[in-house]
Amino acid sequence: MSDNREPDGNNPWMKSLMIWGGIFLALLLVVSMFGGRPDAAGTQLRYSDFRERVAEGSVEEVQIAPDRITGKLRNGSTFSTVPIPNDTELTRLLDDNGVTYAGTAPEQPNLLLYILVQSLPFLLILGVAFFALRQVQKGGGSGAMGFGKSKAKLLTEKQGRVTFDDVAGIDEAREELQEIVEFLRDPQRFSKLGGQIPKGALLVGSPGTGKTLLARAIAGEARVPFFTISGSDFVEMFVGVGASRVRDMFEQAKKNAPCIVFIDEIDAVGRHRGHGLGNSNDEREQTLNQLLVEMDGFEANEGIIIIAATNRPDVLDPALLRPGRFDRQVVVPVPDIDGREKILAVHMKKVPLAPDVNPRTIARGTPGFSGADLANLVNEAALLAARRNKRLVAMQEFEDAKDKVMMGAERRSMVMTEDEKKMTAYHEAGHAIVAVHEPASDPIHKATIIPRGRALGMVMRLPERDNYSYHRDKMHANLAVSMGGRVAEEIIFGHDKVSSGASSDIQYATGLARNMVTKWGMSDKLGPLQYEDQHEGYLGMGGSQRIMASDETNKVIDAEIRALVEGAHAKATQVLTEHRDQLQLLAQALLEYETLTGEEIKQLLENGRIDRPDQPSGPVTVQPVHGSAIPRSGKRFGSGPAPQGA
Repeated sequence: MSDNREPDGNNPWMKSLMIWGGIFLALLLVVSMFGGRPDAAGTQLRYSDFRERVAEGSVEEVQIAPDRITGKLRNGSTFSTVPIPNDTELTRLLDDNGVTYAGTAPEQPNLLLYILVQSLPFLLILGVAFFALRQVQKGGGSGAMGFGKSKAKLLTEKQGRVTFDDVAGIDEAREELQEIVEFLRDPQRFSKLGGQIPKGALLVGSPGTGKTLLARAIAGEARVPFFTISGSDFVEMFVGVGASRVRDMFEQAKKNAPCIVFIDEIDAVGRHRGHGLGNSNDEREQTLNQLLVEMDGFEANEGIIIIAATNRPDVLDPALLRPGRFDRQVVVPVPDIDGREKILAVHMKKVPLAPDVNPRTIARGTPGFSGADLANLVNEAALLAARRNKRLVAMQEFEDAKDKVMMGAERRSMVMTEDEKKMTAYHEAGHAIVAVHEPASDPIHKATIIPRGRALGMVMRLPERDNYSYHRDKMHANLAVSMGGRVAEEIIFGHDKVSSGASSDIQYATGLARNMVTKWGMSDKLGPLQYEDQHEGYLGMGGSQRIMASDETNKVIDAEIRALVEGAHAKATQVLTEHRDQLQLLAQALLEYETLTGEEIKQLLENGRIDRPDQPSGPVTVQPVHGSAIPRSGKRFGSGPAPQGA
């Protein structure tokens, strides 16, 4: 990390002193220009009054100068006046009245002051021009003359020092980058054995996994100058500007070597060359070419380590990824349960916790959360505790914050009719009953008919452990569960009363079935072949594009996708028909309690009752549904339009 001095080494206090000194001198010159010489002491008389005083005999003596007459009256006071040119009668008047007079030579101006006053406008113009030029040179690319200057910022201690102690849950990535820190601290340890430190390290990972935080930790541990810039800062609409900024950035880095240059979101400038047309593409390719040359060209950049981050490594140019440029690709993954527990421990240090908070339990219930998601979870829990006027953040706040992050905020102000509430309850109960009776399905975490986000209700399932791959039986179970809501509406309300609430379920099932057929080779008719691939598309506009598929094959693909979804629909119909009593029981419980946990659903299906410490326990009454008959309802909702989808 660098110190707080400016890169050119000048003292800011000396600069401030010089500026204030120049302002003071300018004020003196202005006063000397416009202030004039001070008036002589005494009364200022008009020339006619002065002649009258002389004629009266009140004047004792005078001094005559070309531009002013001063004198003394007989009563001891002094006076001054401005004479009229070519007054030849003045001396005779003075002689007749016995006034003593003498001539005075004109005042000689200060030559130095005269030169300064005359040159003041030119000095001001030169000063303004010099100040503007200095600002352009210091401002990098902020001015017109600095358009091609690098926008890289030098990270200092003022921005806060981050170390590896602040990075948790990504131990493997941290260990790989620890070697770079050790090299910067002790280069001889590696060079004496002929080893060379990698010139570049590419951090690859999903958004929010901590790539930028990891780069800042490297700078904090190594204590070397750390330049940071975004990939989009290189690219401009004018061809050649980005390449100029790349050159200027490496020139700055050479002056501060050994140092680290961090390029965030490098995919903005490092995409494959040769895609698209137009000047914008030419500018990006020239910028990339200059970056390739600077990283590993004829001139060696000793002591400069390039670290870049991206979540799109598939679009980067192969020349950027070869050894000698980005020698290492460090994967920054989504943390597992142990990593999530460590990340939660880091963020919980800043929050006053209640004794019942268990980071391990929270980590177990947040599979797939990134570091940024966990930081947001802790922050939401703290905000909830503050709104509830609590001094400590308890486990209940973390559970509520987790539900808010995963399912969306509750919308209790929404008004739903009794028919809509009943439809939502049976829809969500259908999802839950199918999930309970599908062995490969993940266990239910929570079911609710309280509107959250854009959904009228939701059944949240959480895996018992972190999953890194999915099996065929689990995919078929997920398809059946997704169809459970639609099937429950058909069984209870009939074919004509089916709602649009299953739109998101149908979209999910169709996408999953398509991937099973075209990407994962799970169709017996089509075999283990890939028929669809994701392409970047024209000018970076993404889109899904089929490959290796004729018209006949596309018909088979569509038929297989339909067969998978309809098979899931049939499976859900079989399960809900056999367990219709459980469907009725769970729907009535959702109408009564609105939100049920997975344990409460299990207890209800086994014992027919739900035991809650805060409510009197008792069996849930099941009322049969015929047509539009409305079962007994529990709590009411507020106001608001009902969205599509449940």
